[in-house]
Amino acid sequence: MAFIMKNSVMPIYMDRHDVSETVTAENVAHLHQQDVKIQDQFGCRGLTYWFDDKRKTAFCLIEAPNMEAIVKMHDKAHGQVPHSIIEVESSIVESFLGRIEDPEKAHDTEYNIINDPAFRTIMVMSLTRLTQTKTDSSQFKSLLKNFNSDVRNILKKYEGFPVKQTDYHYLVSFKSVTNAARAAYEIRLIGKEFSKHNMREKILLKIGLDAGVPVTKKQLIFEDTIKFAERICEVVKGEIIVSAEVKDLYKNENANTFIRGKGIITLTPADEQFITLYMDYTDANWSNTNLKVDHFIKPVGCSKSQLYRKMILLTGKSPNTFIQEYRLKEALKLLSKKRGNISEIAFEAGFSSPSYFTKCFKKKFGLLPAIYLNSLQ
Repeated sequence: MAFIMKNSVMPIYMDRHDVSETVTAENVAHLHQQDVKIQDQFGCRGLTYWFDDKRKTAFCLIEAPNMEAIVKMHDKAHGQVPHSIIEVESSIVESFLGRIEDPEKAHDTEYNIINDPAFRTIMVMSLTRLTQTKTDSSQFKSLLKNFNSDVRNILKKYEGFPVKQTDYHYLVSFKSVTNAARAAYEIRLIGKEFSKHNMREKILLKIGLDAGVPVTKKQLIFEDTIKFAERICEVVKGEIIVSAEVKDLYKNENANTFIRGKGIITLTPADEQFITLYMDYTDANWSNTNLKVDHFIKPVGCSKSQLYRKMILLTGKSPNTFIQEYRLKEALKLLSKKRGNISEIAFEAGFSSPSYFTKCFKKKFGLLPAIYLNSLQ
């Protein structure tokens, strides 16, 4: 089946069905069989599906000429049309969910019953060099290589599926929330060893954990979950940052206990709402030179003093410092892409003058932007 999918000219879609409390895995298997019986009439081919009895959600993976064909097929087969549909790539689905066809254990049942949730815990891990240097020493390269080898071994041990990975960034899918949290804890420990032996420059290791389903109202698979895991990894102080849902799920699986340790931060639903509102506004307005702290009050829904206290609590930075560092990180990306000269990038990143940008960049990264730009040649 996988070979046929890779060579297919038709796109592949994943749809979502929110079902009632009375629906069982056997009911969903029967509905799937009804789809299969008439799928040829609509040019579709049902590849597999996932069903989550706890959350009462089902996700179908279907090869089809378009989304309309899927809706029509479901409607004629049983009337249970999907609530959402997105286009996906089979390789990405397999990376997140571990399969793109029916599991072997399902083949022996009369209706091919699959009671396999598509809910996943998503880990985002980033390794940030807080100073920028022109060349890497042989010792640093060796330490980095060993660190990444250890990370891959830990992910394998805890059944984490790497979706994307570089030497400095990992996006990983876990079926087990307990495995995800324990993997994060062990990666944190080897990160400390990496920093201990790498005395020449400061390294910041951060891990964000969130959990969710593959199809929401967004256009990409696990988009909401990935975005939030990336945000908390990037902006919340701490080494391991855990969403409220991940913490609750872990406690449910582990006798109401959670992993403890310095640097492990767990968020509340109120924290998560604040981060989402604050970062939505920041993402949309960071390049505006006239952006001020007062502008955040209405979008975030709190007073200036409340905004300040919340930012210090969650990020360890004042709103002004946070905005400046956000701009510097974006400027670094622009420089890396060679998007213009120093003055152009300074204004594009929201700085009021190139000289002020240069001063801030030197203080943050330890070298002048011009030197960094020249090192990319």
